[in-house]
Order: sequence, then C-alpha cells, then structure tokens
Amino acid sequence: MEIKVASVDSVIIYFGDKIDKDIAKKVKNAYLCLKKVNLDGVIEIVPSYTSILITYDIFTYDYETIKNILEDTINLDNKIEDNSKLITIDVYYGVEVGLDLQSMSEKTGLSIEQIIKIHSDKTYDVYAIGFLPGFGYLASVDESIALPRLSTPRKSIPKGSVAIANTQTAVYPQASPGGWNIVGRTAFEFFDKSLQTLSPISVGDRVKFNPISKEQFLKQGGVL
Repeated sequence: MEIKVASVDSVIIYFGDKIDKDIAKKVKNAYLCLKKVNLDGVIEIVPSYTSILITYDIFTYDYETIKNILEDTINLDNKIEDNSKLITIDVYYGVEVGLDLQSMSEKTGLSIEQIIKIHSDKTYDVYAIGFLPGFGYLASVDESIALPRLSTPRKSIPKGSVAIANTQTAVYPQASPGGWNIVGRTAFEFFDKSLQTLSPISVGDRVKFNPISKEQFLKQGGVL
C-alpha cells in the first residue's frame, strides 16, 4: 500500500498497477474499512481497479496527517463485513441492438452465438463506478472476446447498451457518446435518483448477464 499526493485536497492509495483479483480484494477491503470508520473531514472515497482516491477537508487535515491516519486506519488483514450482492441483468443480445456483434464475430473468428455465451457465462466483479452515474466497470471479460475500443467512437450510444472494451464490460446507464463494442441491451435501470448512491450497483458487487428474447426484453420496457 502506497499513499501519494493527488492534489491539494486529495491523496491516492495504490495497491498495485494491474487489474488483478488479489489487488481488487485489497482495494475492496480498504474501501469497506474506510467506509465503516467514516472519518470526519473525509469528503469522498472513490475506489478503482488498483487504487482509492481520498478527497478531504484541507482545514481538517494536511497531507502528512491524513497519510498517517489512513495508514493507521487501514488493516488489509482485518475481515470487514461484506454487504456485496449478486445482481442478475437480463440482456437482449439481438444484432439490432448488439451493434458490434457482427464485427466482433469477424475479428475473433467466433460465431455470434459463441460470443453471447462467453460473455453471459461469467460472473463479473464491479471494480469501480465512474464516467457516468451508474456506469460500473466490470471485469474480467474472457480474453477470447476482449477487443479494444472502437477507433472512432459513436456520437450516441443508446441507454442500456451492454458493452465490452478490452477485458472490461459495462452498461451505459443513459444515452451518451462512447467507443466500446456494443453486444446487447438491457431494460435494467442503472441510474436511480431515489438512491443515495444513484445506482443499485456498488463497488464490490457482482454482476451476471442473463440472455433473454426480444419479446421478453420488450415486455420489460426495453426499447429497440
């Protein structure tokens, strides 16, 4: 664990430098520890794949003080109560909504049916929330379908689009520009203003995608 200055009112705690299950466990454990302690003067705690960004009140702490407190507070060996949950997301993987399924098939040499099965067979960990409220970065995608972002991003990705970029997968919680490979669409609401966290998914949760038919998708309120 290494703590470095990020800005005048923030520090970053580094636990590693790659997407890794063991590193993710350290990030999750430290995040849960900090949330439980609920330090006065800490404004925001933002976890990612390998680090945690801490924003704090500069009238409460200086860098050395917050660094010492964090080092004393975080014990990666302690077992913190884990309230994470498994969330099943119904997805329609039809080619009319899976905008990149055909090109992915050509690039990987896999059939569209194989791509869908590979993507939906895995259970993904929520490593971070960012880019948009409710946009969860999920990993890790099987290497056989892990493709880089599009060379030319689209000006608008429809809300609910399920996407892949390298070894990450995600769902666009609202329409927005984007360059990820689109494989399907869901009617599941990832952005909920009634929730304090603005989303039903949180860092540490797990997500499983469940293939459904077009008819089921439309009955759930899905839009083509």
